[in-house]
Amino acid sequence: MTTLTVTILVLLYVSFAPSLAAQLPVVHDTKNKSSSLLPPVATNGQPFPWIHMRLPETVSPIHYDLLVHPNLTSLDFTGEVQIQLQVFEDTSTIILHSKELQIAKAELLAPEGPGPLQVLEYPAFHQLALMSDVLLVRGGMYKVRLEFSANLSDSFHGFYKSSYRTTKGEVRFMASTQFEATSARAAFPCFDEPAFKANFTIQIRRESRHIALSNMPKVKTVELPGGVLEDYFDTSVRMSTYLVAFIVSDFQSVSKTTSHGVKISVYAVPDKINQTDFALNAAVRLLDFYDDYFDIPYPLPKQDLLGLCQYFQSGAMENWGLTTYREAGLLFDPNKSSASDKLGITMVIAHELAHQWFGNLVTMQWWNDLWLNEGFAKFMEFVSVNITNPELQVNDFFLGKCFEAMEVDSLSSSHPVSSQVDTPTQIQEMFDDVSYDKGACILNMLRDFLTPEAFKIGIVRYLRRYSYQNTVNSHLWESLTNICQSDDLDEGRLKDDGFCSQAKAQSGAPKWYSGDQLDVRAIMDTWTLQEGFPLVTVEVRGRQVRLSQERYLKTDDPSQTHGFLWQVPLTYITSSSSTVHRFLLKTKTDVLYLPEEVGWVKFNVDMSGYYMVHYEGEGWRSLTSLLLTNHRALSSNDRTSLINNAFQLVSVGKVGLDTALDLSLYLSKETDIMPVTQGLGELVPLYKLMEKRDMEGLENQMKGYIVELFRGLIDRQTWSDEGTVSQRVLRSYLLLFGSVRNHPPCVATATHLFNKWRASDGNMSLPSDVSLAVFAIGARDPEGWDFLFEKYRHSQHTSVKSRIKSALSISPLQHKLKRLMEQSLAGEVMKTQDLPHVVISVSRNPKGYKLAWDFLRHNWHTLVKKFDLGSHSISGMVTGVTNQYSTREMLDEVRGFFDSLSEETGSGLRCIQQTYESIEENIRWMDQHLPQLKAWLDRQKNWPAAESS
Repeated sequence: MTTLTVTILVLLYVSFAPSLAAQLPVVHDTKNKSSSLLPPVATNGQPFPWIHMRLPETVSPIHYDLLVHPNLTSLDFTGEVQIQLQVFEDTSTIILHSKELQIAKAELLAPEGPGPLQVLEYPAFHQLALMSDVLLVRGGMYKVRLEFSANLSDSFHGFYKSSYRTTKGEVRFMASTQFEATSARAAFPCFDEPAFKANFTIQIRRESRHIALSNMPKVKTVELPGGVLEDYFDTSVRMSTYLVAFIVSDFQSVSKTTSHGVKISVYAVPDKINQTDFALNAAVRLLDFYDDYFDIPYPLPKQDLLGLCQYFQSGAMENWGLTTYREAGLLFDPNKSSASDKLGITMVIAHELAHQWFGNLVTMQWWNDLWLNEGFAKFMEFVSVNITNPELQVNDFFLGKCFEAMEVDSLSSSHPVSSQVDTPTQIQEMFDDVSYDKGACILNMLRDFLTPEAFKIGIVRYLRRYSYQNTVNSHLWESLTNICQSDDLDEGRLKDDGFCSQAKAQSGAPKWYSGDQLDVRAIMDTWTLQEGFPLVTVEVRGRQVRLSQERYLKTDDPSQTHGFLWQVPLTYITSSSSTVHRFLLKTKTDVLYLPEEVGWVKFNVDMSGYYMVHYEGEGWRSLTSLLLTNHRALSSNDRTSLINNAFQLVSVGKVGLDTALDLSLYLSKETDIMPVTQGLGELVPLYKLMEKRDMEGLENQMKGYIVELFRGLIDRQTWSDEGTVSQRVLRSYLLLFGSVRNHPPCVATATHLFNKWRASDGNMSLPSDVSLAVFAIGARDPEGWDFLFEKYRHSQHTSVKSRIKSALSISPLQHKLKRLMEQSLAGEVMKTQDLPHVVISVSRNPKGYKLAWDFLRHNWHTLVKKFDLGSHSISGMVTGVTNQYSTREMLDEVRGFFDSLSEETGSGLRCIQQTYESIEENIRWMDQHLPQLKAWLDRQKNWPAAESS
């Protein structure tokens, strides 16, 4: 579930704690960690017969027959579900989930005939108890039937209403679903936990002007009295409830068939159906790739991709056979969309289609191992697109994901990749950079360590063994161990392309192919069961290399780094050898020996490992000298990792700020996208911290240094859409940066282009990659801002709207920034789904950060109702608005607000603790390093101060 480059560009500038009304004293059992000593009370005043958040395992669903009838006039729906159950323990009570559904009727369809069921409701846990007079006998099969109704939701979850406006101004309604993680229960009564897999046969009633879609193909349509149509869909494969989907709309589609015979269709609103070809072709290529790579046929006859136009909180959703996307993640116009749009759309489709195997075919047992879904899908984005679309150069962008994860993982409030969660809010909080990006990065590290060939054999084995089942961490590690030994579960079908026989024949094969077996689980448990990541310190003394490891943690309490130990797959190259050498560091300290003395050594080659490296002694000086004299002796990824590590080590006192800034001087010669953007990513936040203090002179001195550092590269950029994808994305970064930093050539060109575009009433074709810089300059005066807002209102091109929205948030006009946030919350012109991005963008604006904080505070209760506590949208706003605050007064104000919240309104959210830590770290950094920074900048006499802006 993704957004990409426009967000980065702007950033460069610029406990089911809820409503457990009667939270009960806690006891524990083997499955449920949250329960009560006292029986909970149902809504009718009777004791509720189950005291745990998790459902009992006395019965399990086998099959759902589900009928749903949404009314897009009254904006409500009715339904009926029959659930076939298998009984594992004698019982007269069935516990399942239901959230805000009105249950009209419930009956047991037993072999001896139907009988009524008493219904008890416990809304705090979203549970129903169905009480039977008949004993359900172990081993027996029974059915329950429930009739229910509800309003279509106003939120982005469950079965919710949505609308869009046609080019003629007509408002049209639709109904769509978003069930992950715990919202299927808001659409129909069900066993809403991922391990309760079942088959689903779905019927949907609709008007003739609409179509209905679900996970499986439609098999027939029946006309009912009154002209209502009832669509019958084929029975699904076994799947979890969160993957069920159904949509009623008036969308149109385009279709193609893959080489494996799967029908791919892309759906969009009628006015935008001509923007679907790119996504259709990408989906065909990617589904064929996964079919071949996994050597497991995609099990459904069709795969639909649908662009939701107005109300969709997630970036995308992997519903089996019916993946859903924001329009920005699916629609592409060759004449309007940018290189970053092409990259982002391809990546998000790759992510959701990877889920059809990782997540859908094989699903985590419980949400504590969400990373088995999301980490794998994020990782496979890069593997697949690198092969299907090499022109997109996706490997240039992978490191950024690891750095994003490390930013969160360097705080004491981080969590292990695999973490215990119980409540819906805790589950929502798992959808973060740790589950997605750290998960992907540790998989990439393991792939590099095992070799890509061995890794592929192991993950295919994992998918085969556990198809249509649920898994935990250890299942993956077992599948990646002894990969050259087949077993009955592999069905003799593993394809290794001769890898195992070749490995056995090679005398230089890795040691784990010999009698000394590699314990994958022992290694990877250190990366998934404890939070954080290691800082490896390297000290070279002649041929001897002394190694030590500790947790990298941004804190002023060193005791918090104790007790952590990783098994670290080290890689290194030296001035004498470009061959990648490998060493598994299992202990706190160790020593390795080089064959000869060297001028420099670089560990974590291409930053394939999820760890940072500190070079003691002359290590940093020798690497800085190498960058200044011959930076291309190291790969782009190696240069990028050195930039990141040097500046991050300043924060923990391992490296002096002078050392990091001296290294940054080489960037005046850099041209590759990752080192350039990482350099900006480390330097720009320094003056962003200063913007929150009264220190305009030093702030402008820092801005001047950065502009001058990249001046040559900025001035060489053309205002066009020429070049490779990476060159084009880099051009967007640089010209936006130059424009907002008032670099005269950029401002002059952008102003000229905006005036011409405005004179043409927006009809002149602007180069897509540079239009954000042009719009940003145009939004600086009220007339230009209003003109852009009207163009946003009427544009049918999502990519253009996205760039206009970002430009509007960069404006220095405070009253316009306030209007922008208010319009996004209203959701009539600006989409409410985009509100988090708008608020964060405004907060990055030196004229808007106070406005964004005030907006977040004043609308908090509305926001948590709309986006849900624990959601990525809420956590993104909390951390995004505050993480560049740098004064004790701001910290006190932030604490004052969040400490005033109740548990039900979010006081226990992890993102609040992250916010406190981030601001405290900013204060420490400024207090400790400002004098050094000023002294260093004063020594750089050739760097002019920037103009104030």
